[in-house]
Amino acid sequence: MIRILIADDHEVVRSGMRRLLQARPGWEVCGEASDGDEAVELAELCQPDVVILDLMMPGLAGIAAARAIRARLPRTEVLVFTMHETEEFLAEALSSGARGYVLKTDPSRQLLTAVEALARHLPYITPSMSEAFTAGNARRGPRGAGAVMLTGREREVVRLLAHGQLNRQVASALGISVKTVESHRANVMKKLELRSIADLVRYAVRNRLVEA
Repeated sequence: MIRILIADDHEVVRSGMRRLLQARPGWEVCGEASDGDEAVELAELCQPDVVILDLMMPGLAGIAAARAIRARLPRTEVLVFTMHETEEFLAEALSSGARGYVLKTDPSRQLLTAVEALARHLPYITPSMSEAFTAGNARRGPRGAGAVMLTGREREVVRLLAHGQLNRQVASALGISVKTVESHRANVMKKLELRSIADLVRYAVRNRLVEA
């Protein structure tokens, strides 16, 4: 059974998603929220496997709601379902702990595929976004080749950080100390001339360190 919470401030959107999702055998919509605060409250109440979250809702912003849900329910995955087809929004979503990103203009099968992936704790970014960023990065030139500058361990650290994990979570996952994670993070930021975690997420997306 895959339990899903839908959070969107448009009732028509929620209704359409509910029909689509519940048509799949073994899938259950356990709750619906119309704003960010309600999404966090309902997530704690019904503890879904996947939360489908709009970025722009009344109350608590989608990014903040995603971060709160992931902090309180680490086994619950967050899938952003949005109209915003920009690198900045994708980077913010991933850095908040969301592991999926699908556009409302995508075919419905993309939403279903994303839910299936996240239910297995696998990331999913709509192909249109991944392809666009990869192509855009190629046009920008040498920066896209930056992945070869990183060691294997540095790429692992980047991948986990780009999925919204904290330094201590990365340390636990890789079996290293928090100080070592901090050192790798600082080295990566210096090597790639990055200034923020959002820049790091963009780098990870462009270089296919974060994808399904």
